[in-house]
Amino acid sequence: MRDGGSPWTLTVPTGGDTLRQERLTRDLHDSLRRADGLAVGFHDADGPTEPGRKGAGMSEVALWAATTAAVARPASQILITLIKEWCAKERHRKVVVTVGDDSIEITGRPDAAQERLVREFQDRVTGDDGPEPDDGAA
Repeated sequence: MRDGGSPWTLTVPTGGDTLRQERLTRDLHDSLRRADGLAVGFHDADGPTEPGRKGAGMSEVALWAATTAAVARPASQILITLIKEWCAKERHRKVVVTVGDDSIEITGRPDAAQERLVREFQDRVTGDDGPEPDDGAA
C-alpha cells in the first residue's frame, strides 16, 4: 500500500441488496476519506455495459484505498482499524478487504478466531506498507 504498492479493494457485501450496498459503501467511503494519509475512491467500472445493467462489469460497488503520505503506523493497521470501527457501528456490517490475491472479511462483531485471522492477514500484507527490513539486524 506504500506509494506504488497495490491499492486495496474494499467491498461491502449485502446479500444482493444493491441499494443498501451503495448506501453502506458511500458511508464507509465518507468515514475513510476523513483519515489523514489515506486516499479512497470508488472503483471505476471498465469495459462494456451489458444491456439493462447500471455500470459495467462489476456486480458490486467497491472502493479502493491507498496511502498518500508517510504515516507513523503501517497503513494496513490504520485502514483495518478504521474498517473495524465502521463495522462495529452495526453488528451486521461486513467489509471484504482484498490486496492482490489475498482477502479477509471483517465483521461488526468479530470473535477471537476472526481477530486472529485479521492479524494474520495484516502480517501477510505488511510487506506492502511496513518499514523496510533492517539488513544489518542480527
